[in-house]
Amino acid sequence: MTKPRVAVTIGRSNYGRMFSERAWEQLNDIAIIVHHDDDEPANHDDLLSLLPGVRACITSWGVAQFDGDVIAAAESLELMSHMGSSIKRFVSGPLWDRGVRVTSAGITLARDVAETTLGLMIVGRKRIWPLSRHVAAGGWRDSAVWGQWDARELTRSTVGLVGASNVGRHVIDLLQPFESTILVADPFLSEDNATALGVERVDLAELAARSDVVSLHCPENEHTRHMINAEILASMQDGVVLINTARGGLIDETALINELEQNRIFAFLDVTDPEPPALDSPLRLLDNVVVTPHIAGCIENCNRMGELAVEEVRRHLSGEPAVYEIRRDMLDRIS
Repeated sequence: MTKPRVAVTIGRSNYGRMFSERAWEQLNDIAIIVHHDDDEPANHDDLLSLLPGVRACITSWGVAQFDGDVIAAAESLELMSHMGSSIKRFVSGPLWDRGVRVTSAGITLARDVAETTLGLMIVGRKRIWPLSRHVAAGGWRDSAVWGQWDARELTRSTVGLVGASNVGRHVIDLLQPFESTILVADPFLSEDNATALGVERVDLAELAARSDVVSLHCPENEHTRHMINAEILASMQDGVVLINTARGGLIDETALINELEQNRIFAFLDVTDPEPPALDSPLRLLDNVVVTPHIAGCIENCNRMGELAVEEVRRHLSGEPAVYEIRRDMLDRIS
């Protein structure tokens, strides 16, 4: 029996970081691999020539959108197996109308983001950043301003998660050894699901007022943009650690800068709005904020995503259910 054709559209320069040897072996076992013979991800014209005759394709960051022309050319396409976070930019009405299935390996990326988030919670509660700067300036424990930047522990603290997304749920799992009280604000989370997760379901205002750590894990859309506004920021406790590894637009950055200038809270921002922040932005200058260049997810080793993307192809070709399928009706919950 002739093996089905599966296109890899991500560009050869990305092979090393996205695919392990095991992933290539599995894909070669189940399919004839159609490579995009360029270092960079496939553009629109590349897709038009690459996709005819293939039953499945593997996509990732940088690949062109599967618009009507691409879908018309890809007459045999049944599955888009995507590696990355959001698939919104890559799909189109014609893709859904044709019944092409879409899967996402972003759930493995969620694990990477969750692990980074946990690390930021620990160093944030311990005041690692401000205290290290204090020591660099010649100080030590007996001269630190303990009432403001006293080192504390994550254990038995109150952690507020805005969004019970894939990342948020991984964070919940990672927090279990710390005996934390976990508050979650998410309109899609039911009381029964909250109980099953071992968390307390609250609204955003209550979460902000009660939490020692506030961490954002929801999509940015018309309902969530600037949800962390001046009122919410003002209601947070003195010394709270605010973490954003989700989307920059969730925070009203003008309001955040105003609050940070009061030297009352501390923020870790892996995403900003705009991204990167302006060269003269106070976010680059203030002592009580750390901005990182969108690195919370995997950077050099994204092999877990590649392995799951190949597994999704295998499952589709074998008639098995997907690990994580994206449906059209899920798009309003995705950034």
